[in-house]
Amino acid sequence: MTSPLDSNTVADYLLDNPQFFEEHAELLSRIKLSSALGGRTLSLQERQMDVLREKLKVMELRLAELMRIGQENDQITRKFHTWTRALLQARNDVDLPHTLTTGLQSAFAVPHVTLRLWGVSEAFAHTWFAAPVSADSRLFSNGLTTPFCGSNNDFEAASWLEDAPAIQSVALLPLRLDDATEAFGLLVLGSPDPHRFTSDMATDFLTNIGQTASAALSGMLD
Repeated sequence: MTSPLDSNTVADYLLDNPQFFEEHAELLSRIKLSSALGGRTLSLQERQMDVLREKLKVMELRLAELMRIGQENDQITRKFHTWTRALLQARNDVDLPHTLTTGLQSAFAVPHVTLRLWGVSEAFAHTWFAAPVSADSRLFSNGLTTPFCGSNNDFEAASWLEDAPAIQSVALLPLRLDDATEAFGLLVLGSPDPHRFTSDMATDFLTNIGQTASAALSGMLD
Protein backbone atom coordinates (compact mmCIF):
# COMPACT_ATOMS: atom_id res chain seq x y z
CA MET A 1 0.00 0.00 0.00
CA THR A 2 1.42 3.33 -1.04
CA SER A 3 1.71 5.94 1.72
CA PRO A 4 -0.09 9.25 0.98
CA LEU A 5 2.14 12.13 0.03
CA ASP A 6 2.41 14.97 2.51
CA SER A 7 2.51 18.64 1.44
CA ASN A 8 6.22 18.99 2.11
CA THR A 9 7.02 16.09 -0.20
CA VAL A 10 4.89 17.63 -2.95
CA ALA A 11 6.52 21.03 -2.45
CA ASP A 12 10.00 19.50 -2.59
CA TYR A 13 9.11 17.65 -5.76
CA LEU A 14 7.87 20.80 -7.49
CA LEU A 15 10.97 22.70 -6.45
CA ASP A 16 13.16 19.94 -7.81
CA ASN A 17 11.15 19.75 -11.02
CA PRO A 18 10.40 23.33 -12.15
CA GLN A 19 9.40 22.01 -15.60
CA PHE A 20 6.39 20.18 -14.12
CA PHE A 21 3.85 22.90 -14.90
CA GLU A 22 5.33 23.36 -18.37
CA GLU A 23 4.62 19.70 -19.04
CA HIS A 24 1.17 19.92 -17.43
CA ALA A 25 0.08 23.47 -18.29
CA GLU A 26 -3.60 22.52 -18.13
CA LEU A 27 -3.30 22.14 -14.37
CA LEU A 28 -2.63 25.85 -13.90
CA SER A 29 -6.17 26.73 -14.89
CA ARG A 30 -7.70 23.91 -12.87
CA ILE A 31 -5.94 24.59 -9.56
CA LYS A 32 -8.05 26.88 -7.39
CA LEU A 33 -6.78 28.91 -4.43
CA SER A 34 -8.56 31.13 -1.96
CA SER A 35 -7.71 34.82 -2.06
CA ALA A 36 -6.74 36.80 1.00
CA LEU A 37 -8.87 39.60 -0.45
CA GLY A 38 -12.56 38.86 0.00
CA GLY A 39 -12.18 35.08 0.23
CA ARG A 40 -12.67 34.60 -3.52
CA THR A 41 -11.56 31.44 -5.29
CA LEU A 42 -8.84 32.11 -7.85
CA SER A 43 -6.83 30.19 -10.36
CA LEU A 44 -3.13 29.77 -9.69
CA GLN A 45 -2.30 32.47 -12.25
CA GLU A 46 -4.72 34.89 -10.62
CA ARG A 47 -3.30 34.13 -7.21
CA GLN A 48 0.20 34.80 -8.51
CA MET A 49 -0.99 38.15 -9.84
CA ASP A 50 -2.45 38.96 -6.41
CA VAL A 51 0.89 38.16 -4.80
CA LEU A 52 2.76 40.30 -7.32
CA ARG A 53 0.35 43.21 -6.81
CA GLU A 54 0.88 43.03 -3.04
CA LYS A 55 4.65 43.00 -3.49
CA LEU A 56 4.38 45.97 -5.83
CA LYS A 57 2.35 47.91 -3.25
CA VAL A 58 5.02 47.23 -0.61
CA MET A 59 7.75 48.38 -3.00
CA GLU A 60 5.82 51.54 -3.88
CA LEU A 61 5.35 52.38 -0.22
CA ARG A 62 9.03 51.77 0.44
CA LEU A 63 10.01 53.95 -2.53
CA ALA A 64 7.72 56.73 -1.31
CA GLU A 65 9.35 56.52 2.13
CA LEU A 66 12.84 56.67 0.62
CA MET A 67 11.83 59.71 -1.46
CA ARG A 68 10.46 61.42 1.64
CA ILE A 69 13.68 60.74 3.53
CA GLY A 70 15.72 61.99 0.58
CA GLN A 71 13.72 65.22 0.42
CA GLU A 72 14.14 65.76 4.17
CA ASN A 73 17.89 65.18 3.86
CA ASP A 74 18.05 67.69 1.00
CA GLN A 75 16.29 70.28 3.15
CA ILE A 76 18.67 69.63 6.05
CA THR A 77 21.66 69.95 3.72
CA ARG A 78 20.42 73.31 2.44
CA LYS A 79 19.88 74.56 6.00
CA PHE A 80 23.32 73.36 7.03
CA HIS A 81 24.84 75.17 4.03
CA THR A 82 23.02 78.38 4.98
CA TRP A 83 24.34 78.15 8.53
CA THR A 84 27.97 77.41 7.59
CA ARG A 85 27.89 80.22 5.02
CA ALA A 86 26.86 82.63 7.78
CA LEU A 87 29.80 81.43 9.89
CA LEU A 88 32.22 82.12 7.06
CA GLN A 89 30.79 85.62 6.64
CA ALA A 90 31.27 86.58 10.31
CA ARG A 91 33.31 89.77 10.28
CA ASN A 92 35.36 89.13 13.41
CA ASP A 93 35.86 86.54 16.12
CA VAL A 94 33.76 88.28 18.76
CA ASP A 95 30.73 88.18 16.42
CA LEU A 96 31.16 84.48 15.67
CA PRO A 97 29.38 82.96 18.71
CA HIS A 98 26.36 85.20 18.18
CA THR A 99 26.29 84.41 14.46
CA LEU A 100 26.60 80.71 15.23
CA THR A 101 23.75 80.55 17.75
CA THR A 102 21.32 82.84 15.92
CA GLY A 103 22.11 81.04 12.69
CA LEU A 104 21.04 77.72 14.21
CA GLN A 105 17.87 79.30 15.53
CA SER A 106 16.84 80.74 12.18
CA ALA A 107 18.02 77.93 9.88
CA PHE A 108 16.65 75.04 11.94
CA ALA A 109 13.84 76.77 13.82
CA VAL A 110 15.34 75.96 17.21
CA PRO A 111 13.64 78.17 19.83
CA HIS A 112 16.68 78.67 22.06
CA VAL A 113 20.42 78.28 21.42
CA THR A 114 23.44 79.33 23.44
CA LEU A 115 26.96 78.20 24.19
CA ARG A 116 29.75 78.45 26.71
CA LEU A 117 33.50 78.31 26.11
CA TRP A 118 36.28 77.90 28.61
CA GLY A 119 39.99 78.36 28.13
CA VAL A 120 39.45 81.30 25.79
CA SER A 121 42.14 83.89 25.17
CA GLU A 122 42.26 87.02 27.31
CA ALA A 123 40.61 89.12 24.61
CA PHE A 124 37.36 87.16 25.10
CA ALA A 125 37.52 86.59 28.86
CA HIS A 126 34.69 89.03 29.66
CA THR A 127 32.26 88.06 26.89
CA TRP A 128 28.87 86.42 27.49
CA PHE A 129 30.00 83.11 25.99
CA ALA A 130 32.95 82.90 28.39
CA ALA A 131 30.78 83.24 31.51
CA PRO A 132 31.76 80.93 34.40
CA VAL A 133 30.86 77.25 34.06
CA SER A 134 30.88 74.84 36.99
CA ALA A 135 33.37 71.99 37.24
CA ASP A 136 30.45 69.54 37.05
CA SER A 137 29.31 70.93 33.70
CA ARG A 138 32.84 70.77 32.34
CA LEU A 139 33.16 67.18 33.53
CA PHE A 140 29.80 66.35 31.96
CA SER A 141 30.93 67.89 28.66
CA ASN A 142 34.17 65.92 28.72
CA GLY A 143 32.17 62.72 29.11
CA LEU A 144 30.01 63.35 26.06
CA THR A 145 31.31 61.39 23.08
CA THR A 146 28.13 62.13 21.12
CA PRO A 147 25.47 64.84 21.57
CA PHE A 148 23.02 64.32 24.42
CA CYS A 149 19.35 64.59 23.49
CA GLY A 150 16.49 64.25 25.92
CA SER A 151 14.45 65.79 28.67
CA ASN A 152 15.77 68.77 30.59
CA ASN A 153 16.67 67.15 33.89
CA ASP A 154 17.61 70.45 35.54
CA PHE A 155 20.86 70.69 33.60
CA GLU A 156 22.98 73.69 34.49
CA ALA A 157 23.46 74.23 30.75
CA ALA A 158 19.70 74.66 30.30
CA SER A 159 19.82 77.59 32.75
CA TRP A 160 22.03 79.44 30.27
CA LEU A 161 19.11 79.66 27.81
CA GLU A 162 16.53 82.41 27.67
CA ASP A 163 13.23 81.47 29.31
CA ALA A 164 15.08 78.62 31.05
CA PRO A 165 12.12 77.49 33.24
CA ALA A 166 10.09 76.70 30.11
CA ILE A 167 12.73 74.45 28.53
CA GLN A 168 11.45 70.86 28.36
CA SER A 169 13.96 69.18 26.05
CA VAL A 170 17.59 69.87 25.17
CA ALA A 171 20.41 68.85 22.86
CA LEU A 172 23.86 69.28 24.39
CA LEU A 173 26.76 69.25 21.94
CA PRO A 174 30.33 69.03 23.26
CA LEU A 175 32.85 71.30 21.58
CA ARG A 176 36.34 69.86 21.26
CA LEU A 177 39.32 69.90 18.96
CA ASP A 178 39.94 66.89 16.73
CA ASP A 179 40.98 63.81 18.76
CA ALA A 180 40.96 65.81 22.03
CA THR A 181 39.64 64.01 25.09
CA GLU A 182 38.53 67.19 26.88
CA ALA A 183 35.91 69.60 25.63
CA PHE A 184 36.53 73.34 25.46
CA GLY A 185 32.87 74.27 25.40
CA LEU A 186 29.25 73.23 25.16
CA LEU A 187 26.64 74.15 22.55
CA VAL A 188 23.10 74.08 23.97
CA LEU A 189 19.86 73.77 22.00
CA GLY A 190 16.57 73.95 23.92
CA SER A 191 12.86 73.81 23.29
CA PRO A 192 9.63 74.06 25.33
CA ASP A 193 8.43 71.08 23.28
CA PRO A 194 9.27 67.88 25.22
CA HIS A 195 9.37 65.93 21.94
CA ARG A 196 11.75 68.22 20.02
CA PHE A 197 14.85 66.49 21.37
CA THR A 198 14.39 62.89 22.50
CA SER A 199 16.73 60.16 23.69
CA ASP A 200 15.91 57.92 20.70
CA MET A 201 16.59 60.48 17.98
CA ALA A 202 19.54 60.09 15.60
CA THR A 203 22.50 62.33 16.47
CA ASP A 204 24.64 62.08 13.32
CA PHE A 205 23.57 65.48 12.04
CA LEU A 206 23.96 67.08 15.47
CA THR A 207 27.46 65.62 15.59
CA ASN A 208 28.25 67.40 12.31
CA ILE A 209 26.95 70.66 13.79
CA GLY A 210 29.11 70.19 16.86
CA GLN A 211 32.22 69.46 14.80
CA THR A 212 31.63 72.47 12.55
CA ALA A 213 31.01 74.73 15.54
CA SER A 214 34.17 73.41 17.22
CA ALA A 215 36.26 74.17 14.15
CA ALA A 216 34.80 77.67 13.85
CA LEU A 217 35.31 78.54 17.52
CA SER A 218 38.70 76.92 18.08
CA GLY A 219 40.49 80.11 17.05
CA MET A 220 39.18 81.83 20.18
CA LEU A 221 41.07 79.55 22.56
CA ASP A 222 44.10 80.66 24.52
